[in-house]
Amino acid sequence: MAHFAELNSSNEVLRVVVISNEDVDANGGDQHEDAETFVASIVPHSTGGTAWKQTSYNNNFRKQYAGIGHTYNAGKDKFILPQPYPSWSLDSNDDWQAPVTFPTVTEIDSEYVVTSWDEANQKWLGEANLKDYEWNASDLSWTEV
Repeated sequence: MAHFAELNSSNEVLRVVVISNEDVDANGGDQHEDAETFVASIVPHSTGGTAWKQTSYNNNFRKQYAGIGHTYNAGKDKFILPQPYPSWSLDSNDDWQAPVTFPTVTEIDSEYVVTSWDEANQKWLGEANLKDYEWNASDLSWTEV
């Protein structure tokens, strides 16, 4: 089955629909403009919808499978995830990165550290062994708080 993302005028994904491979093949094939035109002829746009772009469920093209809220970058011909926090920026691979590198230590006393980003304080927080920690990026360790 082929998947097509409906885009609004800002190239944000509104929804994803499934179309048969046979219909796609009969209308130009994968990633072809004719296939997008065909989808537009059989699936009415939702409110605000303006275009269709094929997306790959297996991430074989256009970087990643499109989801609601993702953005299609036409210049790079790929779908970009929504920005998780205002301080995060896109790297050269178009992946969002925090201003502080993600912790490299994933366990404390043999228990997995559940991490979260603290946008207000620009740091990584962790929880393990029923204790709270913060990531010390200068010495690459967790500090109990």
